[in-house]
Amino acid sequence: MPRIRMKPDTLNEENQKFEQAPLKQPLFLNSVPKSGSHLLRNIFRMFVPVEQQYHEQFIQWPNLEDHAHAFDKDAKFLSWGHLLFSDASVMRLKHARKIVLVRDPYSWVLARARLFISDEFSGNIDHIKNGVLTVEELLNLMIIGVYQKAPSMHEIFNLNACAWIGTGVHLVRYEDLIDNLKDLESKRAEEYFRSVLTAGGVELTEDWRERVRIGSDRKQSGTARENLTGKAGEIDIPKELPEAQKRLVDLQSPGLRAFLGYS
Repeated sequence: MPRIRMKPDTLNEENQKFEQAPLKQPLFLNSVPKSGSHLLRNIFRMFVPVEQQYHEQFIQWPNLEDHAHAFDKDAKFLSWGHLLFSDASVMRLKHARKIVLVRDPYSWVLARARLFISDEFSGNIDHIKNGVLTVEELLNLMIIGVYQKAPSMHEIFNLNACAWIGTGVHLVRYEDLIDNLKDLESKRAEEYFRSVLTAGGVELTEDWRERVRIGSDRKQSGTARENLTGKAGEIDIPKELPEAQKRLVDLQSPGLRAFLGYS
């Protein structure tokens, strides 16, 4: 399983500055990798007692059984990860509230490329960091996958997001999250964060804006774009996915963006 090296944050200490109400049932924050996982996690961490936060592991399919106690109905943990839809994961999460975070597939391809060529990512495809590939070739690999080494975009979105939708999960779009963070003082943002937090079994506190600001501080996320190091800062990944790659996304996963509410 690929590894992502993360710098420690200070959110446990920040959490202690606020009065915390315990969760009444387990909460699992599931996400498509590179969809803002750490952003959503860090925001929720500001509303849940540290002792109820499952910091032992980022839960994924390969380590699910080793960390199944994170979903214990009596422990009532807040946990997070990238958990694909399967009979085992559905049964393990039976007693938990579930939120699924997604991102527009077009921008997701760019975010995945930045991570894969960074020093923070380590796996069996580190050779793509050597600069031999063109940017367009790299982006195509992010879409179709690396044969027998890294899954395709279609597989990741289908199993980590699409298959969960319609089963009682609350869907969060990264773009909506960012849009409301930029307009945090508005009534619209208040209603948005109320809905997201309520879906996780968390009440909106009077000091919610301060908590959200601290949790969403990009300095606290080791995988934020500006915190990636190595080739991620040297290879010119475009700000927008080129038209050819957009067409490839649509070819590989027709209807995906519409299903997630992006078109």
